[in-house]
Amino acid sequence: MTTKEMAEYLKLHEITICKYAGEGRIPAIRIGRVWRFDKDVIDEWIARGQSTPEVVKDTSKKTVQKKPGKKVSKKRKR
Repeated sequence: MTTKEMAEYLKLHEITICKYAGEGRIPAIRIGRVWRFDKDVIDEWIARGQSTPEVVKDTSKKTVQKKPGKKVSKKRKR
């Protein structure tokens, strides 16, 4: 599903959907600069009580594992 479709499905604003996806608060896959959502995964996420997903995949970079309440920082090489 697209961001627009997910916003309509969850009755939230598109910006909120993008923000939650970027924060790892909603299960999503980022393809380049665009977020995509699997309806079955979203339905399971809602059924589980909307707990924060463990892994957010970003296909334009590497997989980033997030833990609730912690920020993931990327170290730069100098």
